[in-house]
Amino acid sequence: MENLIYAIILLPLIGFLINGLFGKNLPKIVVGSLATVAVFAPFCIAVSLFLNFDSESPAVIVRAFEWFRVNGIQINFGFQIDQLSLMMVMIITGIGSLIHLYSIGYMSHDKGFYKFFTYLNLFIFSMLLLVMGSNYMILFIGWEGVGLCSYLLIGFWYTNEEYGKAARKAFIMNRIGDLGLLIGIFMIASQTNSVDYISVAQNASKFELDGTIIIFITASLFIGAVGKSAQVPLYTWLPDAMAGPTPVSALIHAATMVTAGIYLVVRSNFLFTLAPTVQDGILLIGFLTAALAGFYALRQNDIKKVLAYSTVSQLGFMFIALGLGAYSTAMFHVMTHAFFKALLFLGAGSVIHAMSNEQDMRFMGGLKKVIPITHITFLIGTLAISGFPLLSGMISKDEILVAAFAKNPIYWVMLFILAATTAAYMFRLYYLTFHGEFRGTEEQKHHLHESPMNMTLPLIVLAILSVLGGFINLPHFIGHGHYAKLMEWLKPVLTPESFKQMEATLSGVDFNTEMILLGATVLMFFTVWFIVKNMYVNKKKMAKPENEYTGWEKLSAKKLYVDELYNALIVKTFEGLGRGGKMFDKGVLDRFVDYIGEGAEDSGKSMKRIQNGNVESYVLIMALAVGIILIVNFILQ
Repeated sequence: MENLIYAIILLPLIGFLINGLFGKNLPKIVVGSLATVAVFAPFCIAVSLFLNFDSESPAVIVRAFEWFRVNGIQINFGFQIDQLSLMMVMIITGIGSLIHLYSIGYMSHDKGFYKFFTYLNLFIFSMLLLVMGSNYMILFIGWEGVGLCSYLLIGFWYTNEEYGKAARKAFIMNRIGDLGLLIGIFMIASQTNSVDYISVAQNASKFELDGTIIIFITASLFIGAVGKSAQVPLYTWLPDAMAGPTPVSALIHAATMVTAGIYLVVRSNFLFTLAPTVQDGILLIGFLTAALAGFYALRQNDIKKVLAYSTVSQLGFMFIALGLGAYSTAMFHVMTHAFFKALLFLGAGSVIHAMSNEQDMRFMGGLKKVIPITHITFLIGTLAISGFPLLSGMISKDEILVAAFAKNPIYWVMLFILAATTAAYMFRLYYLTFHGEFRGTEEQKHHLHESPMNMTLPLIVLAILSVLGGFINLPHFIGHGHYAKLMEWLKPVLTPESFKQMEATLSGVDFNTEMILLGATVLMFFTVWFIVKNMYVNKKKMAKPENEYTGWEKLSAKKLYVDELYNALIVKTFEGLGRGGKMFDKGVLDRFVDYIGEGAEDSGKSMKRIQNGNVESYVLIMALAVGIILIVNFILQ
């Protein structure tokens, strides 16, 4: 097993090195195939490990070497395979390999083809480091690695200045969260003399429940999660990340980078369970993020921007589950979201490919007959995220709603409204894109075509997973025990206290009440579907430009002017400080240095007058000097 674990982590690294060093001189099919195999092979290995793993299997620790020691703390470079990391590895490599395959077709005409796949392999390697590391330091290396790769991939088309700004924005906002994570890791090390997950979990009992230290540690870790998983207030980088090629959007938004924050909290459950105050904060931030992002998505016209805000909103749902202590529910939604959101982003890429790089839905329409495979698979993704009965998104989202009701019925009402919002903006996107009359140019209409097989095959696979993925964790009324499948699978990863909290939350609603809640969500889904279809198909309502919206629609289209507010309060402030620093540097520091130089130059010129080559002058100066010395010596005596 040790060799298999090494193979999982090393194969993407090997793909990165080969393509990075030699890819420029290799055929594109070789570059793309090598990169894809370097991710698909680890997926096959992970599946084989999964088949030999069960919910009672202990964690497998592989220690590669001792990294360093500091103040008596031993830091090992090693890997940990358990139920949680194995689940994440399968999601990352499974979805990642499909995105790699899709990219072979999508990026086939790009000049930077080999660089793109080099970055993708490095991204997967970094993400695997993050989830497979046996301690917080290895997690941090992977954490920074995916941050670097996201910068490279978001700004891949760097000749466009706006794309470069989007990449820098993502990099800088993530650094804010990363500082919080680093402070949390330092605090953990100082309090437990270890950064290994198992050792920290064993020493967690020494912390006082909701004490100052544990609140500080968990709040710091949560700040890291807020940055990486795009929660309020550090969420504005994620929609701008749409500047990268569409496969990048799918990779970042679906199964990898943005789920790192959820993984961090679940992995650190032994700490967060001891900090109910921080859990309440997570719940609040989750609600605020889901509400704001859902509101923004209602009136966006860029197909990728709608999906981007949808991702932010769904991440809010996952953090709500974490705040409720329902760790398995959060991971269940991570998994189902990986299926349908990767499908939606890749489907959007197929639409953009057919539309000759057009992303504005106002210039689409009537595409269902032209790109039928993309249309059917995209419809399945839309139904899944919107809550169609028994599709993956409905089952995982319903579990979050039930957990919320168990905590407080008001939470359920709020989530119910947010779920209705999700269905509204997703059906709006679907009907504006695929129904009605084509609204693009004649040239675009002439070039409309279905994507090649290497792009449509991943769509078909992801559509199947979006339909069947929810059956992994069916609720109790269908015959699998009360959410037992995934909850029991993750039990060894959770402390007894965390598991009891989760079990109490997920078992807090009786059967009849749950059926009523389920019926309400199903009724809501079909009601919203009917209203949106009537609006955009029967009444043929069209999307407007941002400047033509009024009232709440304008606020939605302008994202409540949050970007403008950040720009005015933060960006302009730091630019002003930079200008002030530049003035101080030139007006004070530079002048001070200039004065020193000028003084040395003037003194040199004065000395030059003395050294005139006249022997009589030198003798006179020597005599005067000797005389002065004798006089001073006489006075001092």
